[in-house]
Amino acid sequence: MSPSRAPLVAGAAVAVAAAVTLTVVVWPEGSGSGNGASASTGTSASPSPTRSYPLSTAPRTIPAVREHTAARGPGWKPSGDSAVVAADPGLTDEAELLAKELKIAYRGEKAPRAGDVELALDTSGGGGPESYTLKTEGGRVTISGPGQAGVFYGTRTLKQSLKTGGTVPEGVVNDTPDRPQRGLNLDIARKHYTADWIEDRLREMGDLKLNQLGLHFSDDQAFRIESDSHPEVVSQEHLSKAEVRRILKLAQSLHITVVGEIDSPGHLGAVLRAHPDLQLRNTQGVARQGAIDISKPGSAKIVDDLLNEYAGLFPGGWFHVGADEYQALTVSSPSASYPQLAAAAREKYGAGAGVQDLAEGWLNDRAAVVRKAGKIPKAWNDGFFSGGTVTAHQGIEVEYWTGKEIGARPPQDYLAEGRDVVNLNDEYLYYVLGEPNDFTYPTGERIYEQWTPFVLRGTEPVSERYSKQILGGRFAVWGDFPNAQTQAQVAAGIRMPLNAVSQKLWDPRKPGLSWAQFEKLADETG
Repeated sequence: MSPSRAPLVAGAAVAVAAAVTLTVVVWPEGSGSGNGASASTGTSASPSPTRSYPLSTAPRTIPAVREHTAARGPGWKPSGDSAVVAADPGLTDEAELLAKELKIAYRGEKAPRAGDVELALDTSGGGGPESYTLKTEGGRVTISGPGQAGVFYGTRTLKQSLKTGGTVPEGVVNDTPDRPQRGLNLDIARKHYTADWIEDRLREMGDLKLNQLGLHFSDDQAFRIESDSHPEVVSQEHLSKAEVRRILKLAQSLHITVVGEIDSPGHLGAVLRAHPDLQLRNTQGVARQGAIDISKPGSAKIVDDLLNEYAGLFPGGWFHVGADEYQALTVSSPSASYPQLAAAAREKYGAGAGVQDLAEGWLNDRAAVVRKAGKIPKAWNDGFFSGGTVTAHQGIEVEYWTGKEIGARPPQDYLAEGRDVVNLNDEYLYYVLGEPNDFTYPTGERIYEQWTPFVLRGTEPVSERYSKQILGGRFAVWGDFPNAQTQAQVAAGIRMPLNAVSQKLWDPRKPGLSWAQFEKLADETG
């Protein structure tokens, strides 16, 4: 949370054979040699010169491709006769987008010709839905994979390769991400961002093969998406549902899932301004900022109304229910300060239950609403407590951001319990407007050089035996001081960190480039 809350087997075989065989290509007079190769200088009388090629090198992309089988040949670049074709109607969107980007024709579901790029679905090579194979041979490119997302990522590799090298190198790329969740988390509650700005970030994410955008749209400061169920809670400056649907349509075309978040039972200030009767108050009648009184039936009703509404708006497989920093648990004696919560806990969970158990039960109840809507619930790590009567449901994904807050435990505790965890380590992955609480704007260099998905808290990694439980990570932008930077400054500031996160979540190996070389490559890829 925020710091204010402290492909083909046959093709591969051909490529391997090509890697050890000198290929001689006959070129017409005056033609280029392709891939930077120079003409050979044989002495035999020939009607036209012959060209030979060194072994190709891997495409220069962000993230770097994980496997490239070199071959000899000119590679591929678009010409006036080039086109994109799709071997499957399900790839029409990807094919049309690539054709538009390359400024060449899209010929539909046609057989490929010389100079073309063919997109194809193919499950024969195995691999996950985001894996792909890109084969460049005989003046043609084939991008194939078991799923649409992987084929799309192959088109990103092709696009970047043309930008950085002028050609797509001869040979075969086999590529797949290391982690299934890779993305950006954006606080649009405390700082309003326009739909156009968010769409620009989605395009940037798509090119970096990032696949998840978290939208934190409700907090103490504002509620930023139009509501039909409770229009009274919506802030003046907000996104309309039409704008959100436009964002979602673009995200879907780029294979990015947008995950909405309504944080509760804390950080509900914008909702409580319209419903002050639900505000949590202590025995002296003092209100706790952003905290809803979870002993009142009306509290669950309004939050569940909103969860159901927005779970219906966002088509992705997850929804975030928050659960961090409930202010009732930050006092020395929650039961004494909030006896109504203590009484509700005993009534619901038994004589030994306390306020912590009521809060944990609240998390489970909101997660159940989300699951009923067909979503996997996510919650911040400091909403998962230990030692009480009630335990958080095992199916809630832990979004680990801090070890500093009340209830926060070392990441090993959550992993040892068998929980799935997503990395949002505030030591590396937080971009906090105004730089409060000793935060500084990350440049991406520390992420690139030091961070891995295993570094969940501080700078120390957890054991690699938990690898399957660490689902990935997101770089997070928080709007603690929303006017500290303009939208343009935020976009510029997060560009390199997003590049670094993309690299580290796609390929688990130590990067082959220095940071300076990586920065230069990012400038080339655009």
